[in-house]
Amino acid sequence: MDLNLRDIRALVAVAEAGSFTRAAERLHLSQPALTVQIRRLEEAVGARLFDRNSRNVALTPTGRELLPLLRKSLHDMENVLRDARALGEGQSGTIRIACLPTFAASVLPELVIGMKREVPRVSFQIHDVVASTVNALVRNEEADIGLTGGEVLDPMLEVLCSAVDRLVAVFPRTHPLAKRRRIGLDDLAQTPLVLTAPGTSVRAVVDAALSESREPRDIACEPTYMMTAVAMVRAGLGVTILPETAREVRAEPGLVAKAIDHPAFVRSIAIVKKRGRTLPAIAERFVTLMRLAVEN
Repeated sequence: MDLNLRDIRALVAVAEAGSFTRAAERLHLSQPALTVQIRRLEEAVGARLFDRNSRNVALTPTGRELLPLLRKSLHDMENVLRDARALGEGQSGTIRIACLPTFAASVLPELVIGMKREVPRVSFQIHDVVASTVNALVRNEEADIGLTGGEVLDPMLEVLCSAVDRLVAVFPRTHPLAKRRRIGLDDLAQTPLVLTAPGTSVRAVVDAALSESREPRDIACEPTYMMTAVAMVRAGLGVTILPETAREVRAEPGLVAKAIDHPAFVRSIAIVKKRGRTLPAIAERFVTLMRLAVEN
């Protein structure tokens, strides 16, 4: 017979109270029910743990030796139960998230601060990576939730929320496009471009949009990171196209960001999890905050 938490709690209560009656009151049990628990524990141990008479109850030598061990076990198990309950109720735990760098550098810090304010015991594992890697991390269960870009075609991923991120053209204030009221597809096709590398969600949108123009593309360079693209634009290499929400767009006072007058320059974004997997309660709480940020 295995030891169980209630029986151990009963032994500790009787030992501390020195009475079955007082221990039963403390545990909100009837005295016969408490006696059954003690007998069950004695059967599991294989030895008598209490000497009883009409006046008092005293631990046997075996009981005295076992009491500190069982008290420690009780303390440890109660801690485990408390921690498990906190995890189940979303009051603690680790949020493993993979997300686009634009989201990580703009919206995510405020969401993390807000979550830590609500749940001080929360911790985060953050992967700020391109969309294809976001999808892979969620699919391989290295991240519980992901914020990805582009159309989600992977059947192993479930979309929890979707929205769009508008793209803007970024260039120096001295650039000829700065004088235009509107920037169209042909304007972009006639100027050198600094585009993020192939394989990124932004590049996929830009390539699809520019394919509608018959003008040949003049791609000056293809950096991986948006901050590098901004630096190249600042140096005068051309115009870059980035999400409007990207922090890099606002990082340089000498640059201008203007909307592109074409409906194709929008990037789909989505919050995803692995299909068929239950999210930890703490992650569910964070998805609610993410959803509000994405949809607004």
